[in-house]
Amino acid sequence: MSEKALTQQDIQAFHQDLATQPAAEVIGRAVQTNGVLKASEDPKAATRLNRTFSVELDTGTVSNQKHSGRCWLFSTLNTLRHTFAKENNVKDFELSQSYLFFWDKVERANMFYQRTIDLADKPLSDREVSFYMGMPDDDGGQWAMCAALIQKYGVVPSYAMPETFNTDNTTGFAAALNRKLRRDALILRQMVADRASDAEIATKRQGMMTEVYRMAVYSIGEPPTTFDLEFKDDDHKLHRDRQLTPLDFFNKYWDVDLDDYVVVTNSPDKPFNKLYSLPSQDNVLGGKRIEFFNTDMATLKQTAIDQLKDGESVWFGNDIMQEMSREKGYMDSQLYQQAKLFNVEMTMSKAERFETHEAEVTHAMTLTGVDLVDNQPQRWKVENSWGTKVGDKGYFVMTDDWMDDFGYEVVVHKKYLTPEQQAVLTTTPQPLDAWDPLM
Repeated sequence: MSEKALTQQDIQAFHQDLATQPAAEVIGRAVQTNGVLKASEDPKAATRLNRTFSVELDTGTVSNQKHSGRCWLFSTLNTLRHTFAKENNVKDFELSQSYLFFWDKVERANMFYQRTIDLADKPLSDREVSFYMGMPDDDGGQWAMCAALIQKYGVVPSYAMPETFNTDNTTGFAAALNRKLRRDALILRQMVADRASDAEIATKRQGMMTEVYRMAVYSIGEPPTTFDLEFKDDDHKLHRDRQLTPLDFFNKYWDVDLDDYVVVTNSPDKPFNKLYSLPSQDNVLGGKRIEFFNTDMATLKQTAIDQLKDGESVWFGNDIMQEMSREKGYMDSQLYQQAKLFNVEMTMSKAERFETHEAEVTHAMTLTGVDLVDNQPQRWKVENSWGTKVGDKGYFVMTDDWMDDFGYEVVVHKKYLTPEQQAVLTTTPQPLDAWDPLM
């Protein structure tokens, strides 16, 4: 098709069309004064989002990731602290996000160096190399990445490794670490090109990792090797358990095998009832791999409901940037009537949104309740990690339509899958591209 530049006749036609819109001036004033979201917000959403749930876990004060992309860590640790709270009668006990964040920075740097060496024969313009160079360090992550860190390093209470300025606001440290990693990558690539020996490359890499560790300690603090567990339960009874290692703490206080859990995904741009992997996002060499069991939405929701009924909260990956009110804590597919406001068609299927990158996994939260009518979900209770000043003391309410449209992942025990579905978990996963929307 030949090029079509805009002409004055085209622009005049646009103007004439605008003149035929009966409420153009009224809509323009509303949008320009209030913004697109406020001007299109449906006031009936409050009725749909009544905060009543037939299945609701007793959870405490929400956490706050502040200016960071650590939601995947917060959501995973939320599920663990809910279990600890129930077993030990202590509602607001919190685990340290800083502790796992530290080890993620170190492990992710080591993984970046390995990928750099493995791909050193490809040009910097190669799509995969360019992808890694674009984000050598990143706050974002997946449930399996947190599981891999816990399996290797355990967990500690928040007081054993508290937040710092650089965990609450990760921008500065991330920029410095990214700059170092990119420079190091150029050195390692040149060593490979110059045919340096494996021993020489290993020595150089070890020195680089030593520097990464130092940067992480300066910015976050050095992780404890042992600590004393001390807390008062909700009956004011004091508990002490001295000289625990982080792994001892996890193994002693959580009767859970993280390998028994599965990420159930609804990504309809891919065949269902298949296992997929995302090797580009793995963060621990030799650790747990990122895998997804892709299935229909009905199955995803039923596994989450079954786990909630059994008293266990659910890690939940979604696109929080869609149809959400941060202030009110609303998640509703009809919250903003933008198509009606502009009188344009915006409808796409979920598969089409994945294929065009309109759909992305932008956030992780924790499902803590669901309202069932005739065994069908109507709305969900969601624990966020944005502090208590949003939503209902930090808790959001989500319509089932929003779950269908913008819910992509839940993490559940594999026992909630059928035997046929569990069999799929033993198959060889199909690797996804580094730039897949599920990243």
